[in-house]
Amino acid sequence: MKTLPVGDDALLVEVSSGEEAQALHAELVHRRAEGSLSVREIVPAARTVLLDGLADPARLADELTASEVPPAPPPAREVIELPVRYDGPDLADVAALWGVTPGEVARIHASTEFTVAFCGFAPGFGYLTGLPARYDVPRRATPRTAVPAGSVALAGPYTGVYPRSSPGGWQLIGTTDAVLWDHARVPAALLSPGTRVRFVGAT
Repeated sequence: MKTLPVGDDALLVEVSSGEEAQALHAELVHRRAEGSLSVREIVPAARTVLLDGLADPARLADELTASEVPPAPPPAREVIELPVRYDGPDLADVAALWGVTPGEVARIHASTEFTVAFCGFAPGFGYLTGLPARYDVPRRATPRTAVPAGSVALAGPYTGVYPRSSPGGWQLIGTTDAVLWDHARVPAALLSPGTRVRFVGAT
């Protein structure tokens, strides 16, 4: 692990993979819950974890750099199911990239159990991992100026659902009516790091 100071009371921890970032995030959240780590925010990303609101970032940096990345945590018990219609405008393009039919794209995607690696881009947007590396797809060469809310999309190793209409360059393979972000809900985000997700084909 590598650490970088961020301001006076934050620390950015770099690891070598998304799996290590997820494992480190889970361990730090556990330590905060049991009271052995005092920190205001723990924010995972693709290969980093940001800790904000530390009383002594330098001490924690020394501790982390002298230790190993923890083992992967056990999966969360609950699985959130998201109904999806595989009707996206890029479904045929993704099928061509995968070398399968559009129906097979739907079958493969719906038979995969995903895990939210981290959140970002927009409130409620989770970066979901789970598809084998052979199904990685590039972003669109020309991003769309407006992607509809509820669009189920692929980019690189990730699956995501657009929680609101916004520009975007991901490959759109389907649509869900699930509400990803709701200010009136506690918590407001339906998906959070570590959440297990399955997409269920809807008619």
